[in-house]
Amino acid sequence: MYVGTLRFDLLLGDVRSLKEKRSVIRPIVAELHRKFAVSVAETGDQDLYRRAEIGIATVSGDLGHVKDVLDRCERWMVARPEVALLSTRQRIHGGDDD
Repeated sequence: MYVGTLRFDLLLGDVRSLKEKRSVIRPIVAELHRKFAVSVAETGDQDLYRRAEIGIATVSGDLGHVKDVLDRCERWMVARPEVALLSTRQRIHGGDDD
C-alpha cells in the first residue's frame, strides 16, 4: 500500500476578506476532489486572507498510480489563473515505512 500526500502553498489574487478567500478556495477543493478522487482540504493559513495551504492525500496499491495522481493534481493547480502556486511538497509513504 502506498499513501501519497501533496501540499500546496498558494497566494491568492485580488482577495480582500476571508469570505472572498472561501469563494476562491472552496471550488478548488471541490474540483480536486471530484476530478481526481483524492481527499483534499484547506490545511493551513486559515486566518490569512491572501494565503492558503491545501493538502491532498491518495492511497493505492500501485506506486505509479499514486505518483501519477499527485502529478496531475499539481499540473492542474499550476494552470489555475486565480492563484499563484508558491511551493509544493510531495511525499509518498510505502509499505516498508515503519
